[in-house]
Amino acid sequence: MRATKFILAIATAASLAAIGTSADAATWGQRHPRQHEVLHREHHQLARINQERREGEISRGQARAMRATTRSIAAQDHADARANGGYITRGQQHRLNAEENAQSRAIGR
Repeated sequence: MRATKFILAIATAASLAAIGTSADAATWGQRHPRQHEVLHREHHQLARINQERREGEISRGQARAMRATTRSIAAQDHADARANGGYITRGQQHRLNAEENAQSRAIGR
């Protein structure tokens, strides 16, 4: 009986933490428009890669490589934000946008 109560308490705490995290993420994006723009482009590019793959315009290996490149841009974005207290600078945004532009040309369309 104790184990069940303990597991229930942990599950409740985890669900409350998840709710708080999603609310923080939504307001965080509104306060940091530069990062929101970069992350939105990354999401859009992943969708484009998946669409190209579904249509057979790129191979599985090409799609995998493009996704890896897009994820590495996202990882750099997150690292930059962590280093700056949760946001990216204009210079970092310009650099990330240049990388995303090159990735966009590689995807096609």
